[in-house]
This record gives sequence, structure tokens and C-alpha cells, in this order.
Amino acid sequence: MNTKRTFRFMPIIIALSVVVGILIGTFYARHFAGNRLGIVNGSTDKLTALLRVINDQYVDTVNVADLVEETMPQILAELDPHSIYIPAQDLEAVNSELEGSFSGIGVQFTIQEDTIYISSVIEGGPSEKVGLMAGDRIVSVDDSAFVGKKIDNQMAMRTLKGPKGSEIKLGVKRATENDIIFFTITRGDIPQNTIDAAYMISDKFGYIQISKFGRSTHIELLNALAVLNHKNCEGLIIDLRGNTGGYMEAAVRMVNEFLPEGKLIVYAQGRNYQRTDDYADGRGSCRRLPVVVLVDEASASSSEIFAGAIQDNDRGMIVGRRSYGKGLVQQPIGFSDGSAVRLTVARYYTPSGRSIQKPYQNGKDSNYEMDVITRYEHGEFFSKDSIKMDESLRYSTGLGRPVYGGGGIMPDVFVPQDTTGVSSYLSTVLNKGLTYQFTFHYTDRNRNKLSSFDDEESLLKHLRRQGLIAQFARYAESKGVKRRNILIQKSYKLLEKNIYGHIIYNIMGKESYIKYFNKSDAIVKTALDILKNGEAFPKAPQQTD
Repeated sequence: MNTKRTFRFMPIIIALSVVVGILIGTFYARHFAGNRLGIVNGSTDKLTALLRVINDQYVDTVNVADLVEETMPQILAELDPHSIYIPAQDLEAVNSELEGSFSGIGVQFTIQEDTIYISSVIEGGPSEKVGLMAGDRIVSVDDSAFVGKKIDNQMAMRTLKGPKGSEIKLGVKRATENDIIFFTITRGDIPQNTIDAAYMISDKFGYIQISKFGRSTHIELLNALAVLNHKNCEGLIIDLRGNTGGYMEAAVRMVNEFLPEGKLIVYAQGRNYQRTDDYADGRGSCRRLPVVVLVDEASASSSEIFAGAIQDNDRGMIVGRRSYGKGLVQQPIGFSDGSAVRLTVARYYTPSGRSIQKPYQNGKDSNYEMDVITRYEHGEFFSKDSIKMDESLRYSTGLGRPVYGGGGIMPDVFVPQDTTGVSSYLSTVLNKGLTYQFTFHYTDRNRNKLSSFDDEESLLKHLRRQGLIAQFARYAESKGVKRRNILIQKSYKLLEKNIYGHIIYNIMGKESYIKYFNKSDAIVKTALDILKNGEAFPKAPQQTD
């Protein structure tokens, strides 16, 4: 009965929490925009007093703090799709993705069969210093067993991370040893690189893949550009596919490297957020270097700021598929208990004046959440003609080229998704993660041999002689996926590519993996052709009489 009585008053608590949340959010939005907000003290006192009365005098015990904690995400969900609440226990993990480093032991791992397998050890990190190796299995932490179904990625991350200077004792099972080996590791700063690959993709042209826009990304970009310049790079591909964004200021600093002085990069404006304009300062290191930017449906936010500034200023070509369409600016606001909100305080606009935010409804918007899937079902990934742009949101670049607001960055050169070789068998094994599991176990069993190869090509030559597709088909069948020889043959090259790629990743790291996939990537090939043909600088549209 007590529970039922408590729930009768839930709407009251929720309503009060909504009002308090909005008032707090409005205050901080004003504060961070450089303005002051006068809150009516009477209303604030009244809300606070009522919450205190409920807490002190309600017939049953009510944990107001828990109710507010549960309600915070619902409050923000009523505003827009990107205002979010981050509980205190999650804030460090969320921020560490963009802050450039975190404190931990310095390994990458995967969980297979309820056991943590170390897939790679970060060079120069605490684990490498004590002798931890790829392939080791973590079986205990601080003398307590650390295996079983209770172990998941979140628990593992929370356990292995920790304050800098703190110690953790790991019990490790190594394939070459009969007994468990124990390591005491002092946690340290682990760099979070946001540039996954930077290399010469041909004799003349460079390639840089950026996974997110973090605190250190601009410095990483400058280092990558210096290395490529030393190799006489004459043009550049910047790959932002799958880059969901990050810090807006990071994107501004990075695109500044490519624009001449005085060019507008982006501007932001909100109801209580005074308009701010960011311009190129003319000190960029690549102001004349031909550049092609790659985007797709997962390129969002800061990725779109970067691509939009390049496109609207006619500075380079955008290649791929239409980007995600997130044009809202979030302001982080911390609370005394260590939690935080990221509150939408403004919209940003590309230099031509367009907002690329796709439409949404206030509150939980299922259409917004399903937008990318809807695009796929409507054929947008496969045909440019299926994309209907809103002519009322048409803008012009400096050269007069048409660009559109209202839903992402439309590339200058559209490249459809290639479905050649796709089959139901391939979809099934990929969705079940079987290629990943197979390649992990194959790598683990053959690590010494695979590690003896010095480069990607020699490793590939070896893998092609191992009959891996036949081995995989038997493995998949043991996991409940019926062998379908005709479908396997249809998807043979894609299966081969996926399996070889994962093994390369396990042995040689992410950059080698990216290099391997780029060799057969249609979007990358298109970008290279643009650079080779001297077409990276856009031209004004031809006038017709």
C-alpha cells in the first residue's frame, strides 16, 4: 500500500522537478551566454518550500533525491533530442572520450566467453611497463575472481580505470604459462587519440581519419599534417565518416588551418545566447592545399561544422552521403553532486546562413530517432535522386553554388553504398558478431606466427593461404548458423575482407586496418580521383541564358 500511495504523488513530484529543472537550465544558459537572469524569488521559494513540505510531512517516506534523479532525463527529453542528463557515476567516462586522456592501466580488451582478453597493450603505458601482453586473460582483480557472466564492458572499464597513482593487482592467465601470473600495475594517464590514421595514401596525397573532435584533436591534426608535409603531400583527404562530433571549438580551430583570413567558419545564436561568429585568422598551415572531405549519415555536429565551412567557402569538395543533421549547441552545466546536463542553448549556422539541424518535435520523437533507418528504407543510401531538398531552404556558397539547410550536409559528389556481394548469410554472421569472434580466437591461437610479419602485405599473403573462409563457415555452423554454400560464394569477397581486416587490426592496429579497407573503398577512390584530376577546388556554376 505504501508504494501505491507514493505513486499517487509522482505527477506532483515530476511536475515540480520539471519546473525546477527548467529554471536551473535557463539560469545557466543565460550565465554561460554572458547574461544575468533575474529569477522571481517568490516562485523559487514556493517550489523549494513545497518540496520540503512533501519531504517532511508526506504520509509515507519519499526519497525526493531519487525521484529527481530518475526524472531529470525525462525533463530534458521534453526539450529536444540532444539535451541530456549525465549521472555523476557516468560523467568521468563520458568526458574522458573527448578530454584527450584518462587514468587507467593502458590496455584494449574484449570480453569473450565471460573472460576479459587483452587485445592490445598501449605503447608506453603502465601495463606495457610491467610486462602485460596481448592475448593475456584477466582472471582476478585484487585477489578476487573477475570472470563470469557478471563481467561486462561497463564493469571492466570501471574496474580497470581509476585515479592516477592508484594500484591494481591483476591475475593473468597466459597461454605459454601453466600458472596464473600476477601483476601490480600503477595507473597512469592514458592518451585518447582522436585521429585513427594519418598516412600517404598515394605518392602525392595524404589521408587523415578523425574519429571525434576532442580536446587534443587540433594538436593531433597539426602533428599529422607536419608528418605528411615532410613526405611532400600535395593534397589531402579528411575522413569524417562515422565522426559523431565533439567540441565545437575543436572543429573551428581545425578548419581554420584550411581557410584564408577573414572567412566565416560558423556562427551560433540562441534565445538567450548572443550571436557569436568565428572567422579564420589567416594563420592556417594548409590554406592552399587541395582538400576533399568525406562524410556519411553518421557524420554529425562538429563534423558538419567542419564540412559546412569547407563547402560554403568553396574551399574543397565534400564526398560521400548526406550527413546526420545535428545543428544544436549544447552547454555543459555541472551540479554539486558531480552530475551534469548538456543543455541545448543555441543553434549553429554555416557561413552561408543555413541551419543543418533536421526537423524534430519537442519531447520523445520516434521519427527523429529512426531517421537514418528511414533514409535507408527510402533508398537514400543508394540513389541521390531519392533525396528531396527543400527549395525554401536553399542558400548559396561564395561562388554561387546551391546548398541546402534543414537536414545535414549534402555532399558535392554523392557516392552510393555498395551492396555487391551482400547476402542474408553475411548479414546474419555480421549481426551476431561471428566474424569478430572467429578472428579473435584465430589471432589468439596463432599470435606468434602472425606477429612475425613486418607489414600488412606479407601478413595478407600468409592469410590468403590459410583457407580462412572454410574455417569460418565451420565456426559459424558450430554457433548455429547453417552453412549456405551459394550465399557464402556470393559474399566470399566481403567475408574475406571482413575476416582479414579484423586479423590485421588485432596484430597491427587500427591504422593498418584502415589502410586495408581503404584500398577497396568506393568513397576513398572517388576522393583520390578528384585530387588526381585537379578538381578539389569547386568551380562556379555555369550561367545559362
